[in-house]
Amino acid sequence: MATGTLVSLALYFILMLGIGFYAYRTSTDDVSGYMLGGRKLGPGLMALSAGASDMSGWLLMGLPGAVYLSGFSNAWLAAGLFLGAFMNYLVVAPRLRVYTELADDAITLPEFFERRFEDKTQLLRIVPSVVIIIFFTLYTSSGVLAGGKLFESSFGLSYELGLFITAGVVVLYTMIGGFLAVSMTDFAQGCIMFVALILVPFVAYSEFGSLSELMAAASSVDPTLVSVTHGMSVLAVISALSWGLGYVGQPHIIVRFMAIRSVREIRTARRIGMSWMFVSVIGAMSTGFVGLAYVTKFGLQLEDPETIFIVLSQILFNPLIAGFLLAAILAAIMSTISSQLLVSSSSLTEDFYKIFIRRDASQKELVLVGRLSVVLVALAAIALAYDSSSSVLSVVGNAWAGFGAAFGPLVILSLFWKRMNAAGAIAGMVSGAVTVLVWIYAPFTIGGESPSSVMFELAPGALVATLAILIVSRMTKAPSDSITSRFDDMEKGLTEG
Repeated sequence: MATGTLVSLALYFILMLGIGFYAYRTSTDDVSGYMLGGRKLGPGLMALSAGASDMSGWLLMGLPGAVYLSGFSNAWLAAGLFLGAFMNYLVVAPRLRVYTELADDAITLPEFFERRFEDKTQLLRIVPSVVIIIFFTLYTSSGVLAGGKLFESSFGLSYELGLFITAGVVVLYTMIGGFLAVSMTDFAQGCIMFVALILVPFVAYSEFGSLSELMAAASSVDPTLVSVTHGMSVLAVISALSWGLGYVGQPHIIVRFMAIRSVREIRTARRIGMSWMFVSVIGAMSTGFVGLAYVTKFGLQLEDPETIFIVLSQILFNPLIAGFLLAAILAAIMSTISSQLLVSSSSLTEDFYKIFIRRDASQKELVLVGRLSVVLVALAAIALAYDSSSSVLSVVGNAWAGFGAAFGPLVILSLFWKRMNAAGAIAGMVSGAVTVLVWIYAPFTIGGESPSSVMFELAPGALVATLAILIVSRMTKAPSDSITSRFDDMEKGLTEG
């Protein structure tokens, strides 16, 4: 590995750890500070934190690789995610920020569900907590696995060492600095990703004399790659766009809305976040397309299309800059890992330890338990990822749909429909998750194809969950006066904000 690359990576790791220690000194005295940054995030910090924790390695490897293989038809998926993120800011963010504070300062999503519906059975706290902990441990494992493979393929280190380097740095700054450290490192990582996704396709494009030369090189592989409609039926377009529905059910994303300083600043955050996402997604798609033209023009061999960003970084830039660009991939991976670790830790601390083990635990004790929980989840993730041929990735590929169907309709209707009750919430959560599983594993076909290949499982899951919430809530007892009164308070707080 070149010295310049090592220097860039070392500086990146020092920056992440430095942010962790800064956050430790400013915001980790109590549970609200450690788990939610004391609800003091500024709009820029919140927006880039949400974006970086959302996109992960998909933005720098998955999307460029998909465009490299099948061209601009992948724009429908990107458009669906963009619209989903925009609606998340517009519809969910303001109400969730106000309502979670009114719900006795709820820190976790399960805690909000329990208090929103005054659920005495605690099912609305326990069930989503179990789902979050299990799936985020798997999610974290997939991120650690990706980090291990990156160190192995790009830096010539052993896979196992790569696992421990990736997880070790993330665990240190997350455990030490909590939510503020995670948000601030996400901000820095989002900036790195943003610059990298502009720089790489721009420099690769400069190797061509004109746009027509680039298009000719890419079209020589397959003329249909430039089409956004080739191979896309109406059903396929709807299926791709439906990915955006998952945003409102992703705990590690919407928890950022709970942490912003003021509901008045969400509009600014939305502008920053959506601008970042638009440029980054365009850059990722450009990297895949320009990369295909570059590989074709110079007769290179590329075994794995998802490595096109890495290959261009190593060919086009000196080792110091290449190290910075490789750090962008690590940034994408680590930003998501840290967010998922903290959400899992929050659930273990607030929704299990505080409820079932020590109800009268002090703030200092809960922060300590939160830190220990970060380590425990990370160790479990490393164990799952230790086998590089692990099937974890195939499991987490469906988790986006599972979270989206189980939590998405529940979150939206709990924020907009006063008549919704606890029975409806439980019915929606369970039916949405079950529908996703049936759609993926059902022993039947649609036109000779599996249901999930015809329609992304999130769409039917969200539809069934929504219907279950509406029907069951109407058929069972109306919410109490205290619940409806708090809902009215939320509406009033939203207007005042």
